[in-house]
Amino acid sequence: MYLWIKAFHIIAVISWMAGMLYLPRLFVYHCEAEAGSKQSETFKTMERRLLNFIMTPAMAVSWILGLILMVQTQAMSAGWFHAKFVLVILLSAVHGLLSRCVADFAHDRNRHTQKFFRIVNEIPTLLMIGIVILAVVKPF
Repeated sequence: MYLWIKAFHIIAVISWMAGMLYLPRLFVYHCEAEAGSKQSETFKTMERRLLNFIMTPAMAVSWILGLILMVQTQAMSAGWFHAKFVLVILLSAVHGLLSRCVADFAHDRNRHTQKFFRIVNEIPTLLMIGIVILAVVKPF
């Protein structure tokens, strides 16, 4: 079962990351749309669906299967795993920030600029690079 769990964990992580990379890009374009416009309402629908139907379920599956893998492999005692776990928690915190932004846009209360979202768009990539290197290379 280990390989099946690992395969579905990787699939879930890829799905989660796709959303984590796409949602801030939607926010960049949403910033340009006038509140209440048809374009703004379309972005709201896209953002809500991406978050609720792809990102959040994928994050939950990633966590559940990741915890199962952690127990199966007894990774808790490895230094690389502790560092990876911290990065996954940070990635989850970014997910929370993006969820908050979806809610703000939904109520026409966005307080951030396009530049902010362009910077936020890079954070999941950097975290993913660290997570993958730690999980594959296991440097310590």
